[in-house]
Amino acid sequence: MPRNMSFSLTTDQIRNRTKDVTRRLGWRGLMKGQKFWACVKCMGLKPGEKVERLALLECVSNTREMLYKITAEDVRREGFPGMSPGEFMAMFCKHMDATARTIVHRIEFKYVDPV
Repeated sequence: MPRNMSFSLTTDQIRNRTKDVTRRLGWRGLMKGQKFWACVKCMGLKPGEKVERLALLECVSNTREMLYKITAEDVRREGFPGMSPGEFMAMFCKHMDATARTIVHRIEFKYVDPV
C-alpha cells in the first residue's frame, strides 16, 4: 500500500501538475520506482476529517543536498515559477524550521494516474 505524503502548501501545484520535485526533511527510505499518494493533509486531522488524495506519484529519484543548492529551475519544478531561489529558501525555512544549510531530500517524481 503506497504511503501518503502531504502537499498542504502546494496543493494547487499538484492539482495543476506544475510540480514534479519536492524537498523534504524526512523520506530517506523512499526509493526510485516506489509509489506514494500526494494528499492535501495526512496528519493532524480533526475527528471526522479524512485524508484527501490528490494524485498517485512515483519516485524518480531521492537524493540528499543542502537546501541552499536549489536552482532557479528547481524552484520552477517545485511549482513556484515566479520565485527566486532565495525566496523559496526563505519560505521553506519559515514553514519547516530549517536553515539554508539544512540537508533535505530532493524527491523527483512523476504522475502515475491519468489527468
